[in-house]
Amino acid sequence: MSMTEETPIPKRPSGFWSYANPVKFLGFSERVLPALCWLSGLCLVVGLIWGFFFTPDDFRQGSTVKIIYLHVPSALMAINAWFMMLVASLIWIIRRHHVSALAAKAAAPVGVVMTLIALFTGAVWGQPMWGTWWAWDPRLTSFLILFLFYLGYMALWAAIDDPDTAADLTSVLCLVGSVFAVLSRYAVNFWNQGLHQGASLSLDKEENVADVFYFPLLVCIAGFVLIFLALVLYRTGTEIRLRRTRALQAREEARS
Repeated sequence: MSMTEETPIPKRPSGFWSYANPVKFLGFSERVLPALCWLSGLCLVVGLIWGFFFTPDDFRQGSTVKIIYLHVPSALMAINAWFMMLVASLIWIIRRHHVSALAAKAAAPVGVVMTLIALFTGAVWGQPMWGTWWAWDPRLTSFLILFLFYLGYMALWAAIDDPDTAADLTSVLCLVGSVFAVLSRYAVNFWNQGLHQGASLSLDKEENVADVFYFPLLVCIAGFVLIFLALVLYRTGTEIRLRRTRALQAREEARS
C-alpha cells in the first residue's frame, strides 16, 4: 500500500456487541445498578409480604404452600442462571469476548445460592407433604447434580491460573452441565413417576396455581430476576477490575 493511500480504520462493534468493551460495560452497569437494586428490593418486599400475609391457606397443603414464594423463584433462577452462563460461554468460545467469560464466572456463585435456597425450601416443603425431607425423584436428583456442577465450575475457575485456559475449560463444563439444567426443568415431563408436582407456572392455564397465589408469585419472580441481574452486573464489574489489577501488577513485576 502506498503512502498516499489511506489506511482503513477498523469498525468498532455497535449495538449489543459494543458492551464487550470493558469500559462501556462498566459504564452501563454503573448506570443501571441503582435502579435494579431498588426495583428488586421493592418487588421482593411487596411479593413476599403479599404472599405470606395476604393470601389464604391452601385447602390441601395449608400454610406450607406459601413457601412457593421462595421455592419457585429460586429454582427458576437456579436453572436460568446456568442457561445464562451457557450463552456467555458460547459467546466466549465463538467470539472470544473476555467480558462474556467473566460474566459467566460472576453468575456461578449467584446460581449456587439460588440452588441452595431451592433445595432447602424444597426439603422444608416436601417433609410435611411427602413425609420425607428428600426423595430420589428425577427432578430433585437432576437438581442436586446441577448444584454439584455449579461447585465444579467454580472450583475449575479457582484451580487454573491462566484466565483464558480457565474460561475455555469452564465453558466446556458449562455445555455438559446444561443437560442437567434441562432435566431439572423438564424432568416431570420426561418421567411420569416421581413425587414432585408439575409446573406451577405454565402456558396451560389449567396447570397454573390459583390467581390468589399466582399474582404475588409473579412479583416474587420479578424480584428474583432483578436481584440476579444486579448481582451478576456487580460481580462482573468486580471481575473486570480484578483482571485489570492483576495485569497492572504483572506489568510492574516485569519492569522491576
